Amino acid sequence: MLILTRKVNQKLIINDNIEVIILESYKNTVKIGVNAPNNVQIYREEIYNEIKKANKQAQSIDIEAISNFKPTQISTKGFDAIKKIQKNERVD
Repeated sequence: MLILTRKVNQKLIINDNIEVIILESYKNTVKIGVNAPNNVQIYREEIYNEIKKANKQAQSIDIEAISNFKPTQISTKGFDAIKKIQKNERVD
């Protein structure tokens, strides 16, 4: 782990395209700003952990739900409605 001391308005540069700026420091808190390309995802740790948890839950398989699955005939009613909407026709 790299440990640095910075003052307000000082920056950290990461990988030539991410800039971390110390905006404010007061008692036990520090306000920082991050400038990064749009393709770089930045999360607070607690949000990142919630996303990981939700992704893990989404990947789990409910064996009982699968065993109770009964295939049904595919309806084209939804597709027909979309076609009517595209033609500005009345949808029943």
